[in-house]
Amino acid sequence: MHMACYFRRSIASKLSRALGRSEDAFIPALCAIPVSKKQQSPDFRLSVNTLLRNGILPTNGNLQAQTEALASQKVLEQLCQERHKFGVKSELFDGLKKGTTVVEFSSPNIAKKFHAGHLRSTIIGNFIANLKESFGNHVIRVNYLGDWGMQFGLLGAGFQLFGCQEKLKNNPLQHLFDVYVQVNKEAENNEVIGQAAREFFRQLEQQEPQALLLWKQFREITVEEYQQVYKRLGVHFDVYSGESFHQQQAQEVVQQLQRRGLLKTTEKGTGVVDLSSAGDMSSYSTVLRSDGTSLYITRDLAAAIDRKERYNFDEMIYVTDKSQGIHFQQLFQILLAMGHSWAERCQHVPFGLVQGMKTRLGEVVFLEDVLDEARARMLRNMSQSKTTKEMVYPEDTAEKVGISALIVQDFKGPLGSDYKFDWDRILQAQGDTGVFLQYTHARLRSLIHRYGDGEEGAFDPSLLLDQRSISILQHLLRYDEVLYQSVQDLQPKHLVNFLMTLSHLAASAHRELPVKGSPQAVAQARLRLFGGVCTVLANGMKILGITPVEKM
Repeated sequence: MHMACYFRRSIASKLSRALGRSEDAFIPALCAIPVSKKQQSPDFRLSVNTLLRNGILPTNGNLQAQTEALASQKVLEQLCQERHKFGVKSELFDGLKKGTTVVEFSSPNIAKKFHAGHLRSTIIGNFIANLKESFGNHVIRVNYLGDWGMQFGLLGAGFQLFGCQEKLKNNPLQHLFDVYVQVNKEAENNEVIGQAAREFFRQLEQQEPQALLLWKQFREITVEEYQQVYKRLGVHFDVYSGESFHQQQAQEVVQQLQRRGLLKTTEKGTGVVDLSSAGDMSSYSTVLRSDGTSLYITRDLAAAIDRKERYNFDEMIYVTDKSQGIHFQQLFQILLAMGHSWAERCQHVPFGLVQGMKTRLGEVVFLEDVLDEARARMLRNMSQSKTTKEMVYPEDTAEKVGISALIVQDFKGPLGSDYKFDWDRILQAQGDTGVFLQYTHARLRSLIHRYGDGEEGAFDPSLLLDQRSISILQHLLRYDEVLYQSVQDLQPKHLVNFLMTLSHLAASAHRELPVKGSPQAVAQARLRLFGGVCTVLANGMKILGITPVEKM
């Protein structure tokens, strides 16, 4: 069914429950109208005249007011009852299969500081995991670390020559980075170092205690350091896995490929799987080096099979940059050829590159530098703003708002697109930015903190018939549709755009619909409206991976 038809059917269903008539009676009355975020109007309108002509509504009384008041009441009552479940309990999701979802994301290389290039995978994977969890899926968040390969032979040999346990203790990843740079430089003109690297990696593969102990130390240090960065981003993992976990299983995969007649040997002695439809080797994937050691894809095959046995997942999602598209296409193809039909429920979510991400010190290398810069710039902007409230921990707020700005900038467009990074644009307090989103939420929280959220006692929905209130309520009716779009294509842009429009609508209403000085019944109704907006903003932000702030 076309998406617009889903949306019409969804709204018709809501109206049918409110007015006690058949859904089909309302479909002709729902007219789709294109709007921009700046128009501050809903995406669908109900034609009361159509309902009158069709005899669905009685002809006496102010029907537009009756219908809109009833809709207002139903939406706000539903929000009060469902709170953080608002939208996800919609009938749109009745056919949505719930189960176990594995999401593999972030996946940096160990023994290196967290590179800024891993930011996109981290926040996109976190969004997908949050989205799936919001619908009741059991989500397993996997961080598949790059923790194996010849580079660790070089690092191990380098550490034996240039390493220092004291420096490793004081500044672990920086020291490992310095050792790696130094050993690489030395290896260019010294074949002995190359031989030492190969020997160290051979010892690792043979599970020799001394080499393994040093490698484990590197891995544990790295995970501890990375967890500090993840904590700042509000991201957590259920499993820290890695290529090293699947060394033995990779050899078993090769044997399975051999038994099924899928493994072929080239003239160079490498092991390949023919992926061509004609069986003419016009397309193939290399799974084994000529010396018999496994490759990245072999270990990925082993990891996928292991996860299916371990978690019995219903779907598995990999989040990496778009350059790995062919790798995952081949991975899923080989799994299917091996008889694993569940590979059809595996998906690669690709993303584009961020261009021009710099700090004042120059080109960005490490993610911590980006987070520090975002916090420092936001703190400066807050200190210069006349509207900034007094806070006990301004740095904490600046950190959260700065990270919100990074996330919203990243999520505004299609994930597969590259985009240019611009500090000044993403940290603006106005426009479609994470700063504006946080500011709107904080402003509404301040209002609710002062006057309450209007949820205690009854309220009169007929006091919310002004155009500002109606626009907000009709927009809130679309929340489940936006979540439906998001869960279909795993693109956060739908939710970002919805929250931005809601923020613009709320900002206008906040200016034009005062609570202070209004009659009690009017104030109560408006507080109920602003409380509902605040709840939906917070819910949506949390799915995106943004921590809403109370003051700013």
